Amino acid sequence: MNHDASRSARAIVHGQHPDPFSFLGPHEESGKKVVRAFLPGATAIEVVSAGGERLGALANAHPDGLFAGFVDGAPADDYRLKATWPDGSTSELHDPYRFPTTVSDFDLYLFGEGNHNALYDMLGAHLTELDGVGGVRFAVWAPNARRVSVIGDFNGWDGRVNAMRNRSGVWEMFVPGVKEGDLYKFEVVGENGALLPQKADPFGLFFEQYPGTASIVSDPSHYGWTDDEWMRTRAEHNALDAPMSVYEVHLGSWKKRPDGSYLLYDELAAELVPYVKDLGYTHVEFLPLTEHPFGGSWGYQPLGLYAPTSRFGTPYDFRKLVDEFHRAGIGVIMDWVPAHFPEDAHGLANFDGTHLYDHSDPRLGRHPDWGTAIFNYGRNEVRNYLTANALFWLREYHIDGLRVDAVASMLYLDYSRKEGEWVPNVHGGNENLEAIAFLKKTNELVYSEAAPPGAFTVAEESTSWPMVSRPTSMGGLGFGYKWNMGWMHDSLEYIQQDPMYRAHHHNELTFSLIYAFNENFVLPLSHDEVVHGKKSVFGRMPGDNWQKFANLRAYYGFMYTHPGKQLLFMGSEFGQGREWNHDTELDWYLLDNKLNAGTRDFVRDLNAVYKETPALYRRDFDGGGFEWLVGGDSENSVVAFLRRASDPEDLVLCVSNFTPVVRENYRIGVPQAGLYREILNSDGAKYGGSGVENGRVPVEEAPEHGKEHSVSLTLPPLSTVVLHPVR
Repeated sequence: MNHDASRSARAIVHGQHPDPFSFLGPHEESGKKVVRAFLPGATAIEVVSAGGERLGALANAHPDGLFAGFVDGAPADDYRLKATWPDGSTSELHDPYRFPTTVSDFDLYLFGEGNHNALYDMLGAHLTELDGVGGVRFAVWAPNARRVSVIGDFNGWDGRVNAMRNRSGVWEMFVPGVKEGDLYKFEVVGENGALLPQKADPFGLFFEQYPGTASIVSDPSHYGWTDDEWMRTRAEHNALDAPMSVYEVHLGSWKKRPDGSYLLYDELAAELVPYVKDLGYTHVEFLPLTEHPFGGSWGYQPLGLYAPTSRFGTPYDFRKLVDEFHRAGIGVIMDWVPAHFPEDAHGLANFDGTHLYDHSDPRLGRHPDWGTAIFNYGRNEVRNYLTANALFWLREYHIDGLRVDAVASMLYLDYSRKEGEWVPNVHGGNENLEAIAFLKKTNELVYSEAAPPGAFTVAEESTSWPMVSRPTSMGGLGFGYKWNMGWMHDSLEYIQQDPMYRAHHHNELTFSLIYAFNENFVLPLSHDEVVHGKKSVFGRMPGDNWQKFANLRAYYGFMYTHPGKQLLFMGSEFGQGREWNHDTELDWYLLDNKLNAGTRDFVRDLNAVYKETPALYRRDFDGGGFEWLVGGDSENSVVAFLRRASDPEDLVLCVSNFTPVVRENYRIGVPQAGLYREILNSDGAKYGGSGVENGRVPVEEAPEHGKEHSVSLTLPPLSTVVLHPVR
C-alpha cells in the first residue's frame, strides 16, 4: 500500500476521511479493479458475484477492519461482500459504497433556491430499492460539517462505517439492508473537527419515545386512505362562508386509560371521533402533534416537525385518526409551530457545529421568553425546511388547516425585547422582513400547491398588524383566518363581572363589532385561557352555582351568534370547574351532574342550530350580514342584533340578557311582519335553566329601533335566545 493509500486508510478507520466514496467501494487503479471495504470486527472478506462466484479475496489493510484487494469480473455493477466473523460465521452484505448518489442536481438546485416543495422526499430516510437492492436512502443538510455518518443498530452505532457523501452541503448515501423500524441518528463532525452530540433526523418521520432521541425508519405511505369523498369536497367544508365550529384538543389529556397512560391514535379514533361528531362540531383542532421532547410544552417546542409524536402510536395510526375524522365529516386542523425550536442537543441547535437553522446573534436568534431558538427565515434552505413542512402535513396526512402559532413573535424584531436587545431591519424598523416574506410564501403555497384544494391557514396573532387574513396580492399576509384575541379578552373581562356591575363594562361586550369585519376572525376560547391561574371558562362565571352555569350558556350563545367562526377548548363544553392540567384527563365524572350535562347538551344543540342556520355563518366577514338593534342598553345589560344570510330575507334575531332578571315585554324592532319562532334558548329547562321561553312570537305594527314592526319578548335570566322568522 503506497503512502497516499496508507494515509487514506488511517483516515477511514479514524472517521476523518473527507470523501470516503473516493476510497471505499470499487475503483479502477492501474487498469485493475480494486475493492476496499471497512467492516470493523470482520476477520476476512471475499468479494463474490450475485450468483455466489468468488471474484477475489480482500487483504487486511488495517487491523481495525479495513480490507482491500484486486478482483476479477465487474464489481462496479453488482457484487457482494462475504464477511467472516470471529465466531466463524459468515454473512453476505451489499457494499453501500458501490451505489450511486441518490440526490439529483435539480433537487440541489431547488433546495438552494428555497423552492423545493417536496423537500421531504429528498431529505430524510426513505425506504427504497436501488439496483434491485432494498434499503434506505439517507440524506441530511449539514453544509459546514467535516463528516456526517448515519449510525444505527445496523452498523453498531459506529460513525466510521457509513460515512456519507457530500453533495453541495447535503450528505447522502444508500445503506442496503436497513429496514422499517430500525433506529438511526446522524453523527456529525463540525468544521473545527469536534464530534457533536448525535443528531436526530430533521426530516425524520418517526421518533423514539422520550427520553430516547433516535429517529425511526418509517414508511406510513402504505396506509390506504378512505376519505376520498371528504377530500373531493373539502373546499366546500372549509370555505369562508361555511360553518366552522372547532373543538380544540390536547390528545394527551382529553381522556386516559384507567392506569393513567395515554390513549393511542387508534383508541382516539374509536372514542374521540364519535364524541366530536355527537356534539356536532365541524372541525377538530389538535395542539401540536409534531414530535417534542418535553410534554409540558404541550407540543409548542417541537424538534421533529415531520413526525407525529410517538406518544400516541405510529405515523400509520395517526393517518387512520385523520381518516376517521374525515369519514365522520369532520375537518382536521393542526397547530403548527414555525416560530422557534428548543435547544436540545439532539435537535436542530448547532446542527453542523454552526448556527445553521437559527441566528448566531441572540438578539435575532433567541426568544427571551421561552429560551428557544428562532429560525433564520432569511436563509433559503431554512425557509424551505418550513414551507415544505407545511405542504407535507396537508399532502401526506390530509390535514385541512394549519393554525400557525405565535405569529406576532415572528412579525416583530422587538417582540418581548427591551431597548438594545434587538436589531432593527435594513430600514431601521422593527418589522421582521424575512419572517413576513416567509409567512406570505407559506400561505401562497398552502392555497396553491396543496392538493386537492380547500386547505387553509389560521394565524394566532394578537396585535393590530393589518390585513393578516387578506391575500398577499392585496398586500396582506395571506392567512385564511385570524384568531380574534380582542374579542376573547374583552368578552371574558365582561362575563366575569358580577351582573350588577356589567352596566359599567357594556362596551367590552360591544366593542368587537367595530372591527369585526376587518379580518376573517375565529372567536377562540382556547387552551391558553384555562391555565396559569386564569381559571377555567366556567371558573370565571360569577354568582351561585346555578347562575354560573346560566352565565356560561348565555356566553356561549352570544359567542355563536357573534360574527366569526367558533373555537372551544375541550372540557369547556361541559363546564369543567378546574383549570386544565395536561397531566390528567378531563373531569368526565362531572357529567353525572345535571348542570354539567345540561351545558354539554346545550353546546350540542348550539352546534346543530349554528350549522342549520346560514344566517349565523354565511356572511361572517361581511358587515352587511350584521345589524345592531339593541347595542346601547347598558342599564339592562341586553344586546340584540340581526344576522343575515346571502338572501337578506333569511335572517335570525339574536338577543342576550346578561342579568339574572326576567325582562317581560322587552320590545325589539324587526324588519318585517309575520311570526318569529324561538329556535334556541340557553335558559331551557332541559339544560338546567329556569325554563322561561317565548315559543312563537307574533310581529306587531309597533315601531321600534327604526323599524315599522317589532316583537315583544320575555327575556329569560342570564340567557341568549335566537328567533327565526316563520315564512
